[in-house]
Amino acid sequence: MVILVIDLSFFRFLRSVLIDERMEQTMTLKKNDIIPLEITDITNEGNGVGRADGLAVFVPMTVVGDILRVHITKVLKSYAYGIVKEIVAPGAGRITADCSVFSRCGGCSYRHMSYEAELNIKKKQVFDALKRIGGLHFEEQMIIPSPQTEGYRNKAQYPVRADENGHCIAGFFAQRSHRLISCTDCTLQPKLFEEVTNEVLAFANRYKIPPYKEENGSGLLRHIYLRYAGATGELMVCLVINGKNLPHADMLIQTLTEKHPQVKSIVLNHNRADTNVILGEKCTTLYGSGTITDILRGVKVRLSPLSFYQVNRLGAERLYEAVEEFAQPNESDLLLDLYCGAGTIGLSMARKVNKLIGVEIVPEAVDNARENAVLNGFSNCEFLCADASGAALELERRGTKPDIIILDPPRKGSDYECLSAVVRMNPSRIIMVSCNPATLARDLKQLEELGYKAEKARAVDMFPRTAHVECVVLMSRVENQP
Repeated sequence: MVILVIDLSFFRFLRSVLIDERMEQTMTLKKNDIIPLEITDITNEGNGVGRADGLAVFVPMTVVGDILRVHITKVLKSYAYGIVKEIVAPGAGRITADCSVFSRCGGCSYRHMSYEAELNIKKKQVFDALKRIGGLHFEEQMIIPSPQTEGYRNKAQYPVRADENGHCIAGFFAQRSHRLISCTDCTLQPKLFEEVTNEVLAFANRYKIPPYKEENGSGLLRHIYLRYAGATGELMVCLVINGKNLPHADMLIQTLTEKHPQVKSIVLNHNRADTNVILGEKCTTLYGSGTITDILRGVKVRLSPLSFYQVNRLGAERLYEAVEEFAQPNESDLLLDLYCGAGTIGLSMARKVNKLIGVEIVPEAVDNARENAVLNGFSNCEFLCADASGAALELERRGTKPDIIILDPPRKGSDYECLSAVVRMNPSRIIMVSCNPATLARDLKQLEELGYKAEKARAVDMFPRTAHVECVVLMSRVENQP
């Protein structure tokens, strides 16, 4: 007990000395300065932030409470960037990162801290955004953790480039760059992904398949894209190519299917555009049906390369459980699922409602949603291929009166036209699902202005070790509205 008091006193003394040193600086902060810094918060992008010389200083791979010596790398008018030169005293929750490429790869943001510390950051970011932007305060503030923190991703898209010898390598782009970090053994993905990716690379190098070159648009193999169905064990291998055909494709099929019986579908995706978009619009099936089948909350889900599907299946089940808890569906309800993707959220409740209408703008995803309804024997489902705003207006013109509306928009959120049409349909409950707390808070504020009240919210961690977080909010119709 005495030792603990001495340690705390020492850290308090050390912190006061460093802060005094910082306050006494008379020079304006500039590039290449080495400064003392205490990390006091974490941004939505996962960077630590402290203050020095009147500026916010953003430092990656830090935790709240870290006392550091920081090398300043860039100084702007009201903020600066830096990197850790020395950890003088670690903050609570700091751990040793267990990945050799963590400091270079752009994938993980929180591998240097405990999962408990990560959850606390994500919960705070969600509810702070809801209060600051949306003016919403929730008595109960909770986050639902992911059942898995490692090996949970059921999708990987590895860019392929050439090494110094011209051989194909795969990995991930460093943050805010297209500099490839060679890595096939990411711990966020199943071990099977590493094995299959290495087989594809060995095939490409054996048969001298040229890797893609961004600088001039030459080369053939752009990405190795894998999808895994956790419930059935089925694996899809999709190669994104800068051309029409893959030489020696028969040998790849033989190798993959013999060594990995989980491979049920091998597909080429054709992307010849000079773009950062990974997938092209056209696919050619080399082996299997071109799809795989997973099971999510008891619903069979058939997936193509182009269909949207949550990357964390077990996490998605917890997310959908929260959606159903808020929606409280019953057998007389009409459920409208906007931005429905392959239909998974709505289909998970199709047995409990009178009718389900889903809306999605991607034609392949709509096809998948319709197939999924048939696959599960649902006859009470209709899926429309349209953007959410246009579909909402069309349904309003039809006189459609949904009891429950689920909105799961992309990161940019919904537009005012869509939200207005949703409100005019007068549902008793609106369930908002979002991976962006800021745009979610903005949309919720607009819904409140249009006559709905935020009742409950849950943060849901679908993406452990990254800076992303999902949130589910229940909006109920104010009783004096029409």
